[in-house]
Amino acid sequence: MSIIPEIYRAYCSQWEAQIGAFIEMKALDPAAFPVLSPDASQGKGLGGLPFAVKDNIAVQGLSLSCGSKLLEELRSPYTATAVQKLEDAGAWVLGKTNLDEFGMGSSTDTSALKQTNNPWDTRRVAGGSSGGSAAAVAAGIVPFALGSDTGGSVRQPASFCGVLGLKPSYGAVSRYGLVAYASSLECIGILADTTARCRAVFQVIRGKDPLDQTSQDAPSASPPLYGTEPPGAPKVIGVLSAQAIAQALATLARGIEGSPETQEAAAAAALLEADVQQGFELAKTRLAALGHRLVDVAIPSLKYGVPAYYTIATAEASANLARFDGVRYGRRPAWAENPEDLIDKTREAGFGPEVKLRILLGTFVLRSGFQDRYYLRAQRIRAGIRSSFEELLGTADYGSSQAPCCDALLMPVFPTRAFGRGDAGESLSPFAQKAADLYTCCANLAGLPALAFPVGLAGGLPLGVQLLGRAFSEATLLDLVEAYEQAYPFPHPAGYQAFWP
Repeated sequence: MSIIPEIYRAYCSQWEAQIGAFIEMKALDPAAFPVLSPDASQGKGLGGLPFAVKDNIAVQGLSLSCGSKLLEELRSPYTATAVQKLEDAGAWVLGKTNLDEFGMGSSTDTSALKQTNNPWDTRRVAGGSSGGSAAAVAAGIVPFALGSDTGGSVRQPASFCGVLGLKPSYGAVSRYGLVAYASSLECIGILADTTARCRAVFQVIRGKDPLDQTSQDAPSASPPLYGTEPPGAPKVIGVLSAQAIAQALATLARGIEGSPETQEAAAAAALLEADVQQGFELAKTRLAALGHRLVDVAIPSLKYGVPAYYTIATAEASANLARFDGVRYGRRPAWAENPEDLIDKTREAGFGPEVKLRILLGTFVLRSGFQDRYYLRAQRIRAGIRSSFEELLGTADYGSSQAPCCDALLMPVFPTRAFGRGDAGESLSPFAQKAADLYTCCANLAGLPALAFPVGLAGGLPLGVQLLGRAFSEATLLDLVEAYEQAYPFPHPAGYQAFWP
């Protein structure tokens, strides 16, 4: 099977002009255009399929800008393990996609290099920080793309753009070649057009890598990715009750230092808008209709997720980004008096406002005398969050004889649909975007897999939900969503063309 290169090239150019998903796109040579393998049509093989890579993941010879002016001219000297595995399987890299600078943001608007728009409505954001990858998949430019997820950066843009977004278990996929933001939280994730494709990509990229000591193979007792159990087998799905969400919002507001107005703003930012709430209820109804048993659950530690996440993430970011000093690589000033002046000028000109803010916050919580008050307390909260999820889903070692009470947890992804820009009343402030991470960041704190998928449309925009599972239970989540997709096919934006069967 093959596609006509000229038609595909024109299609890519037309969509790219509208959405700006790519920082760099390869020229398509018709003479060297690969032929799709027969397995690709079944969603099992990747031979001949193009894919996109978020521009904080290394691909030899291509850009590695991280969406920052500091690294705008950097070319990667090597290829990330996940990318190499996909290339070895016959897939090929079409280009590098736009992102929030160093992965810090929820809209892709903090990129210093270009603006990425949502394929469903180009006046709205694609989400972040993997917005370029999500937009490219939603538009049909590529059937799948790699992103990175530190606190929801794959799942939130997947929800905004109406595609699948898989955040694997921590350690399931090698992070070698991923530019570090918050090392203990982040992982390489997948954005895909179908569940079968997402499963095929994960099958290729997962596994232990000698170049990444945090990577590991899945436990032998974990669910097999291609098992004998049919995808639609009934499961027990825990659902956050309305009361549990209300309690989390109230505690989130009380935990924010500042005026009552600031506290109210924090709670309001994480409150589900009516359309998103209806989408969440629709997902519950449809999952129940497919034979799954839904039970209400409470996660008391959910309310502490956002402050713990940002304390840990900014602390690790301040340490990881210390390497960008203008000495070894990156854009540097034309003149500096001494090494200290060189570093100051490099970072002042190269880093954007959001990156500077997070570095300053991270440096503050790691100061002598403040570590116990902030950073170490956040780590203790993180351990409590992990325990709360393990009580519902089971532990990562699969050694306990006691069966978990839930096979998966159903949660919202983000409180709103894709939001707009400017002062039109549909934009979200940076503070509101951070508070809205309530529903996604806990999966990263606990190291659990999570899969976002579309459930419908409201006002012409996608509505998404997510399923969280036990560590290394990606197969269970994919089975649930594959059965859902077969019963309720995923929507596509106007102008979408299916090149990839």
